[in-house]
Amino acid sequence: MAAKKKQKGTGFITDMDCYLFGKGTHYEIYEKLGAHPRTLGGKKGMYFAVWAPHAAAVGLVCDRNQWLPDAAPMTMLGTSGIWEIFIPDMGLGELYKYAITTRDGKVLFKADPYAFSSEYRPGTASVTADIDHFKWKDTAWMEKRKETDALTGPMSIYEVHLGSWRKKEREEKDGVYTYVEAAHELADYVKEMGYTHVELLGIAEHPFDGSWGYQVTGYFAPTSRYGTPEEFMYFVDHLHRKGIGVILDWVPAHFPKDAHGLADFDGQPLYEYADSRKGEHPDWGTKVFDYEKTEVKNFLISNAIYWIEKFHVDGLRVDAVASMLYLDYGRSAGNWVPNKYGGHENLEAIEFFKHLNSVLRGRKNGAVMIAEESTAWPNVTKRPEDDGLGFTFKWNMGWMHDFLEYMKLDPYFRKYNHNKMTFGLTYFTSENYILVLSHDEVVHLKCSMINKMPGIYEDKFANLKCGYTFMLGHPGKKLLFMGQDFGQWHEWDEKVSLDWYLTGEDQHRSLQSYVKDLLHLYKKYPALYRQDNDWNGFQWINANDGDRSIFSFIRRDETGKKSLLFVINFTPMEREDYRVGVPAKGTYHLILNSEDGLLPKGIPYKAVKGECDGQPYSVSYPLPPYGTAVFRF
Repeated sequence: MAAKKKQKGTGFITDMDCYLFGKGTHYEIYEKLGAHPRTLGGKKGMYFAVWAPHAAAVGLVCDRNQWLPDAAPMTMLGTSGIWEIFIPDMGLGELYKYAITTRDGKVLFKADPYAFSSEYRPGTASVTADIDHFKWKDTAWMEKRKETDALTGPMSIYEVHLGSWRKKEREEKDGVYTYVEAAHELADYVKEMGYTHVELLGIAEHPFDGSWGYQVTGYFAPTSRYGTPEEFMYFVDHLHRKGIGVILDWVPAHFPKDAHGLADFDGQPLYEYADSRKGEHPDWGTKVFDYEKTEVKNFLISNAIYWIEKFHVDGLRVDAVASMLYLDYGRSAGNWVPNKYGGHENLEAIEFFKHLNSVLRGRKNGAVMIAEESTAWPNVTKRPEDDGLGFTFKWNMGWMHDFLEYMKLDPYFRKYNHNKMTFGLTYFTSENYILVLSHDEVVHLKCSMINKMPGIYEDKFANLKCGYTFMLGHPGKKLLFMGQDFGQWHEWDEKVSLDWYLTGEDQHRSLQSYVKDLLHLYKKYPALYRQDNDWNGFQWINANDGDRSIFSFIRRDETGKKSLLFVINFTPMEREDYRVGVPAKGTYHLILNSEDGLLPKGIPYKAVKGECDGQPYSVSYPLPPYGTAVFRF
């Protein structure tokens, strides 16, 4: 088949386009399907194309034709299942949908699966847009990203829900910040605090605020809640120019049943599995993508590429990976379909991930893929050619659960649960991990981070400083949800702003300042990130001091220079005569503690000879209640 040969019709979609789409390898299919400004026969207008193979007829409906299903009939290209039409003189910013007549005569009004823009809720129409003319100014960032190894670089992620990060005193759109407003204030905050990346919840268009963006109807449309596609490009561009990466949550696991969305798109299951035992999530009331269909895989893979290449995002955090990998996920016995070998692994989803991550790795643009995978599925971050799924990083959900269970305990009982904090160090090299304290841990009556802590007012803050210090020293990249760096009291609520006024109160301001110091310490010392999945990067000094609930360990980079010694006391007991073992003679400089934060010049402590903690030397340091200490040597 010749690549240049055209189908009958407008000629915008070729035989080769249809062939590649059918094979699932048309990775830029979003440049053909959807709505695009075009010129045909010397006339400017909008070109529309939609995949609806089961439809008896498809019409383009909009304000121009009073939304009448038969007013602008579309033409199917051969047997491809793709319908197209060109509307002369139609411009940008116009609402439209597809009127799909099913084989049993019903008419469905569907939003465009490939639309670049959507109507502001509660409206559900698609909006014509052109995303090809934004003037990017982040060339330096993008070039550097290509050359940077994410595994050996610092990554401290600030997870953000834009609609509730901050709000304006205005009625329009519930007072949420626009992409442009958020770009400036968020970049300034993130840069000052010392985070390296922002991760955004719910940017793809979604009808219901309460889904936080995890029930998507417009996979190619940045939500209109905060502005236009070009304004979102400005957001990414501005953060890049400030030296901040942008990661998006991405949801290829499922989609909602809203009438205008992907569900039963052309009158039959199209994007979802036809068998409801595979095609529906009983827990979530949503549809499951059919990973066996090449066109569906093409839709998702091209969507991932779209965000990375068209919007310059630095990575995608893939939601609910476990729900995709297991056929029996959330399903009772007898209500799921085994694979051809009788197992519960979804073979098509496994192949999808390998395909997706192989394509993205092959583009060598420095973007990362992050799996939210909550089970012990092996080789999530190994290469597909080594029988891995091919992700760059995996959220360490096991560490998160153990860490929170320990932190919530009254200090008296921590000695009986010491292993909860040490267990993560037995498997930290098995994957490329990100340690996460995400939005999921501060909703649904789970309490905010500060309210999880035991004790009275001051004790809660002291406990949280200890916890964050342990997290920073533990191997793995870091993620913290907004509000938890200053001690937000109430659980996260997507309807209201964070309680920023708290940063004016002493304890909250002290916590925020301490987290800031931790983040800047993290970026300054390669020992904290260069060898995150290498045993050479971590050494216990004393992992067994359970009776006193004290942890001491060392972090190193590959040079062995500027190593860091951590000491953390998780009880309110003062240890005036505390002594910690160290591996060599010399001076150990105290560069951070829980009372003073960063100590730029450092306070010197001389190591003395004599066995301690199995080490040939030791340092004596008075350890206060809930004391933390980081030494450079």
